[in-house]
Amino acid sequence: METGASSDKNGYEVIKNGSWFIQFRNGYNPWMARYVYGLMFLLVNLLAWVVRDYGRGALTEMKKFKNCKDGLNCLGTEGVLRVSLGCFLFYFIMFLSTVATSKTHSSRDKWHSGWWFAKLLMWPGLIIFPFLLPSSIIDLYGEIAHFGAGVFLLIQLISIISFITWLNEFFLSQKDAERCHVHVMLLATIAYTLCILGVILMYIWYVPDPSCLLNIFFITWTLFLIQLMASISLHPKINAGFLTPSLMGLYVVFICWCAIRRHPVGEICNRNAESSSRTDWLTIISFVVALLAMVIATFSTGVDSQCFQFRKDENQEEDAIPYGYGFFHFVFATGAMYFAMLLIGWNIHHSMKRWTIDVGWTSTWVRIVNEWLAVCIYSNLDVGGSNDTEEQTNNIRATCHLSVL
Repeated sequence: METGASSDKNGYEVIKNGSWFIQFRNGYNPWMARYVYGLMFLLVNLLAWVVRDYGRGALTEMKKFKNCKDGLNCLGTEGVLRVSLGCFLFYFIMFLSTVATSKTHSSRDKWHSGWWFAKLLMWPGLIIFPFLLPSSIIDLYGEIAHFGAGVFLLIQLISIISFITWLNEFFLSQKDAERCHVHVMLLATIAYTLCILGVILMYIWYVPDPSCLLNIFFITWTLFLIQLMASISLHPKINAGFLTPSLMGLYVVFICWCAIRRHPVGEICNRNAESSSRTDWLTIISFVVALLAMVIATFSTGVDSQCFQFRKDENQEEDAIPYGYGFFHFVFATGAMYFAMLLIGWNIHHSMKRWTIDVGWTSTWVRIVNEWLAVCIYSNLDVGGSNDTEEQTNNIRATCHLSVL
């Protein structure tokens, strides 16, 4: 028995340290499995977009599904929700079947990392299954997807904030502290400069008229939040330094920019609205970049399960799994709901134009609330971290980036 376990352990070491060809050739490989799941997720995103924008050519085939009503109920917004539901079911089943995995040689580990032939049958089957369901069930899923997408955004926020906090502590813990302090100050200065530049550009681009009171409020409040985070971090009882609030400032400016540019076409306070209504190469590139960014964000968050552990296991066994399989699939399941909301503008009764993503007033307010929530979480982490010992804080945060590598 011990000989078999030792053989499995040595086999895993060969796979992990081997070439890409060796890693892909092996059937049970948790390090390559995550990329396969990410590729599958990307393909489903592309399928949802094709169904939304170019599904008219598939009307003949969709008529075979009795709940599609000549194909109309399987295109556009409802088509996106059907594809999203199939993707959600696949990753949620994987979540339920891998959530308790702890050892790399267990049957659940092999199910997560292998059995690809069975999954390549289950995956398309679950994608097709929602097209057999009535519209009432799809509408119900669309309402539930709002909550699931919100959960995804919350998980992503915590992951990003934890990484920013870890980055600051990494620089401050270096042996050559004085030299690193100069680098930190330089990086923080650049970040704050970009924040101010971003705020000024948003005033120029999105406040062409004094009547744009909502945009003025969004931008001004973002500037206030940047100042608030800096004040909290520099408080003597917290003393978190300049780097974390500057990077968080960049993040909230980016979210504010994303929120304002989500205004629907025709809004006078968005100078880019009219140009975004035309399908040109810039619109296509923007769409592709946004889609890839969403897939990458889902992947990086999914392998970042250690950020959500409140205590670090110092006696971690050698055959422990490299990342949380259950958490990984849970993030992808909520990510399936998130990409559906982006493609339909967070409105199940809203039809989106071709090559657009996450456009509409609902999308704008989702981003703004996301910005405010990010500041609240960051502030609570800073205040809570001031009550912990330095060693405990490092144990919680220093592992956040490792599982992404």
